[in-house]
Amino acid sequence: MKRSIKKVAVLGSGVMGSRIACHFAGIGIQVLLLDIVPKDLPADAKAAQKNKIVNDALTAAIKSNPSPVYHKDVTRKITTGNFDDNMKDISACDWIIEVVVERLDIKKSVYEKVEQFRKPGTLITSNTSGIPIHMLSEGRSEDFKKNFCGTHFFNPPRYLRLLEIIPTPSTDQEVVDFLMHYGDLYLGKTTVLCKDTPAFIANRIGVYGIMAIFGLVDKMGLSIDEVDALTGPIIGRPKSATFRTADVVGIDTLVKVAKGVYDNCPDDEAKDSFNIPGWLTKMIENNWLGDKTGQGFFKKTKGTGGEKEILTLSLKTLEYGPRIKPKFATLEAAKPIDDLHQRLKMLVAGQDKAGEFYRHFHYGLFSYISYRIPEISDEIYRVDDAMMAGFGWEIGAFESWDVLGVAKTTEAMKAAGYKIAPWVEEMIAAGNKSFYKVEGGKKYSYDPASKTYKSLPGGEAFIVMSNYQDKLVWKNGSCRLYDLGDDVLGLQWFTKMGSIGGDVLSGIQASIDKAEKNYKGLVIANEGANFSAGANVGMIFMLAIDQEYDELDMAIRLFQNTMMRARYSSVPVVAAPHGLALGGACELSLHSDKVCPAAETYTGLVELGVGLIPGGGGTKEFVLRASDEMHEDEPDTITLKNRFLTIATAKVATSALEGFDIGVYRKGLDEVVVNQGRRIAEAKRSVIEIADSGYTTPVLRKDVKVLGQSALGALYAGINGMWRANYATDHDVVVAKKLAYVMCGGDLSEPTFVSEQYLLDLEREAFLSLCGEKKTLERIQSVLKGGKPVRN
Repeated sequence: MKRSIKKVAVLGSGVMGSRIACHFAGIGIQVLLLDIVPKDLPADAKAAQKNKIVNDALTAAIKSNPSPVYHKDVTRKITTGNFDDNMKDISACDWIIEVVVERLDIKKSVYEKVEQFRKPGTLITSNTSGIPIHMLSEGRSEDFKKNFCGTHFFNPPRYLRLLEIIPTPSTDQEVVDFLMHYGDLYLGKTTVLCKDTPAFIANRIGVYGIMAIFGLVDKMGLSIDEVDALTGPIIGRPKSATFRTADVVGIDTLVKVAKGVYDNCPDDEAKDSFNIPGWLTKMIENNWLGDKTGQGFFKKTKGTGGEKEILTLSLKTLEYGPRIKPKFATLEAAKPIDDLHQRLKMLVAGQDKAGEFYRHFHYGLFSYISYRIPEISDEIYRVDDAMMAGFGWEIGAFESWDVLGVAKTTEAMKAAGYKIAPWVEEMIAAGNKSFYKVEGGKKYSYDPASKTYKSLPGGEAFIVMSNYQDKLVWKNGSCRLYDLGDDVLGLQWFTKMGSIGGDVLSGIQASIDKAEKNYKGLVIANEGANFSAGANVGMIFMLAIDQEYDELDMAIRLFQNTMMRARYSSVPVVAAPHGLALGGACELSLHSDKVCPAAETYTGLVELGVGLIPGGGGTKEFVLRASDEMHEDEPDTITLKNRFLTIATAKVATSALEGFDIGVYRKGLDEVVVNQGRRIAEAKRSVIEIADSGYTTPVLRKDVKVLGQSALGALYAGINGMWRANYATDHDVVVAKKLAYVMCGGDLSEPTFVSEQYLLDLEREAFLSLCGEKKTLERIQSVLKGGKPVRN
């Protein structure tokens, strides 16, 4: 059966239902969102009254922060209704997703209505997180059963990439295969096939991890602040760490999952870990459930001066007190280490209380996951995928075990009294030293059933450049250039936040040189959390402080020349950004032949925030694009003004789709990739396509229309108006006027056509002059210290 999803029905508009609806609308699917009719309505109630619950829920979702949609316009694709009047409309839907309250009887009553109107062959899935999937389809028709499956999204659906697929024994394999593929390719998810076991994979492992930490808190006498310092980004976990995560998720939800595992997994060897500590029971009784009730492990209050203050709960006294910054020697020693693998090794080897915690924490986790194979999954990589995509771990549990050394750690675990599943010991005894290995650019994971290594699914669709170490073409202190096959090179760099300094700029130039000689083209992408937060402002600050203006001029020229090298190379250069792509990284996108951004890409020219203008060709490029956009139906000054305001307000797109709105990405050319893991493969495909279609080196532009005094006066007037209304500081005015001067081509008496180099020279001169401003340096210094730019 060939399936095509044109319309989806979402039944239930609560926090999850409304946001799942938004995510489907975000990828262009028509959505029917239904919920119950409010109680005690009059017989002649109008549609607006009947749809109050669903409409209020959708409105709240759309207004929520962070936004559940890639672009505000997509909500037009959502139609609302109610179960009484609109259940019949599901007959026009290709996929029906049930997201009602977690009660078996209520879900079954909804399915009873669904069976009346659902057309045969339509997908029907449940977003349940706790009810066994096979129980949900009991008593339904054969067609319903074979097209029924669990599809467990994680909240918020737009941002958490995990989608667990849980079939029943009656589910057609074709349905499973379709959901795994569709979730990956179109919804941008890491789709993980799960067995129908309590809490599935991610919550089973994730909640075990949290409950095990609760046990260590009591055993080792640790405080909440200490645990959250130990279990956050330092070990590759989210900033919310452990206790803050519990507050966000809801302490009652956490307890419900823990009790569910305890009650329904009698053979779980670590069952006692899911016992609820006395202090946690007391918190439930006090209704201290986290964010939803205003207090949990943390409580927001106002200090004596009216400032916001976050208090931490003492688990011994159950009283709130000021947060205390923990100090551990192991933690302090590990912080400067950027490489997570090396950092983990140091942390686990620590000889203080922190090191002891890390050993118990990891040994317990490794023991637990070893026994979950094959109970919850036959494949180890699915466990790691689930934790990285659902809980935001940078590195999976089995991969962490690899990092610490499987054999060495296993011996240490046994010495410390931790048990290991027999299959792990068999793997080690057979001479297999790791759960994963990389060969020829492909990643393989150990398969306990066959006792062999098998390649991870996805193949060429998921390119991880770090897996191409044996195909390294060139490197310097920060950059690595790989042969990605099919005559395409791939460049990535390893700097803090992906910052772009001299090493990276020389790496880009060298990569283009090599691509021009022997390859079809170049892909530029990075792994890790972000593509790049922009240029190395620390270097700019030091040169400016030391008044090394010749050096600074050379640095700016190098940046500009590198961007122009990307634009005017003889082979296609395709960028594949994700996460942050700000400032200089945005300028690189502006000068690439094509951009394949992940949907979750946050881009913009943000230099005005630190008192500078885009100096790597970004200002020039916005003028060039404004020139190309000028037409007879609209005054030229309006087109330029819109581009000017985008830079002057340091506007950042909060998704790749918004990147088109602010003029960074080009409609009809640049291509959004919903699944972040596919962006490099898509960029590679684009390089080949552009090269094979007869790519020729673009011609340097000398026909850029600038407006001179005719627009400069209008922009200056607008800037002064913002200053008078107190929307801009004195220094904002200085910077904005410099920007306006460059974007108008200088103080020209009439509109003129100029070259790109003319604009680059103006841009560089303005950038240099602003580097000499005291208030600019104050703003840069504020950012370097980890804060926001001061408003001076």
